[in-house]
Amino acid sequence: MTTVAAQTVDAAVEELLGAIRDRREIEQLSAAWPSLDEATGYRIQERLVERLCADEHSHPGGIKLGLTSAVKQKQMNVDEPIYGMLLASRLVAEGEPLPLAALIHPKAEPELALVLGTELRGPGVTAAQARAGIASACVAMEIIDSRFTDFKFTLADVIADNTSAARHAVSTYRVPAAGLDLRTLGAVFEKNGEVVATGAGAAVLGDPALGLAWLANKRAAHGRSIPA
Repeated sequence: MTTVAAQTVDAAVEELLGAIRDRREIEQLSAAWPSLDEATGYRIQERLVERLCADEHSHPGGIKLGLTSAVKQKQMNVDEPIYGMLLASRLVAEGEPLPLAALIHPKAEPELALVLGTELRGPGVTAAQARAGIASACVAMEIIDSRFTDFKFTLADVIADNTSAARHAVSTYRVPAAGLDLRTLGAVFEKNGEVVATGAGAAVLGDPALGLAWLANKRAAHGRSIPA
């Protein structure tokens, strides 16, 4: 027998898929389902990613963290990050143009990408263990594209929407992790030669290794790991 929760998940997935395919904004899910919570949001996300992978003959090619800064967490009234999946079919090669007509209202964000040499499986993964599992680091760019009108959503909404993931580009130039201080790795984000933003690894929970450990343990709570 189908439960109400299962019906909610299926209906939410169909609504999000329609928004992605038709490139249109939709009202946040929590407006129709006020009881939508974080756990259900992750259930919706997992099913949405499964459907997208099937439609695009793809597979998850990475995992992203969101709400890693204290400012963002305070803004969303939460005390931990969130995560979403990056599809291999949505990787944009370096130098490749991005057709904006395929998206709703995209925004670009510079990111620090970590490449794992070993699988991280929680629970109980520490920052030291996470750091030891990193093979290399590189710069990346994420194109986020919330399916919700005016980028307005609750925490459960954005989790269900796969944390607004749309496209991503990852540098082929990688720096071996041995000896790197991830906290002091910096990024300068330029548009047409003008600096529009700067950042450092320390913005990620004070240390990206802490973010990676959190992710491994959160994924373990969902019966998953972080593959190499």
